[in-house]
Amino acid sequence: MSPARIRGIAYHLPERVLDNVELASLSAGWTPEKILDKTGVATRRIVADGETAGDLAEAAARRLFAAEGIDPADIDHLIFCSQTPDYRLPATACVLQHRLGLPTHAGAFDMSIGCSGFVYGLGVARGLVETGQARRVLLLNADAYSTLLREDDLSVRALFGDGAAATLIETANDNPGRIGAAVYGSDGSGATKLIVPGGGAREPAGSSHLHMDGAAVMAFALKEAPAAVARLLDQTGAALDDFDLVVPHQASRLVLDSLRRRLGVPHERFVVDVESMGNTVGASIPIALSRLPVSDRPRRILIVGFGVGLSWACADITL
Repeated sequence: MSPARIRGIAYHLPERVLDNVELASLSAGWTPEKILDKTGVATRRIVADGETAGDLAEAAARRLFAAEGIDPADIDHLIFCSQTPDYRLPATACVLQHRLGLPTHAGAFDMSIGCSGFVYGLGVARGLVETGQARRVLLLNADAYSTLLREDDLSVRALFGDGAAATLIETANDNPGRIGAAVYGSDGSGATKLIVPGGGAREPAGSSHLHMDGAAVMAFALKEAPAAVARLLDQTGAALDDFDLVVPHQASRLVLDSLRRRLGVPHERFVVDVESMGNTVGASIPIALSRLPVSDRPRRILIVGFGVGLSWACADITL
């Protein structure tokens, strides 16, 4: 069994920029400086009318194909990870299989998971590759959370931005890159802390807007993310100092600063990349990975996702 690796990552953001000046004009008591201080976000990208998470994912995938010289016909499986799919059915992954020109023998399915979705998706893709079910897996993380937010709710509008990332997972062969051990967790007792209650079978006429209990979500993240890291270190026999970088879900600067201190990781090894695009949900980790400075050697990286579900996961990767 040959291990799996990440061959490449590309991302795409919508054109429209929503800055703090525009946001502050929507609500009394807010200033651009206050928004930046509370969230660490200066600008975020917002989908245009009629633009979807599937559109963003398609653009990210095409960028990946061009950058890596990949023929779409060589993709064996497509995973679309999103909480804002294009349709209730069919799966957006099937629609994207056709739009991207992937072969009809390629598998395609959606995963409805948010902020920890990249780590979950990597685990599934790794399993497909390492069990011989696929040679190359295209993982697409994309969300358009702006479509779920009330215009006057700056507590969430200031945080979230829309975006997509495309990741190609394949057999490592002699390449030093690896997707290593991972740990996962979930606690559905906290589901209502970050939820869109309406639109599903449970509350079809309920609110279609995102509700977030920010204090509860932050408390959850600062409890479960360090515990998951400790589990992974115990499982691998590694220490945090063995990792070149820690790349967490880009929730907000406040959460990230608190998590870095809780873990005891120095600034230079803890990636914070939230200011120019906000919290892009499941795409935030792969976008941050793709924006890292180029290195002349492989880097061992600890990735940590946490959020809606409540759900969390972390993994040991070499990239």
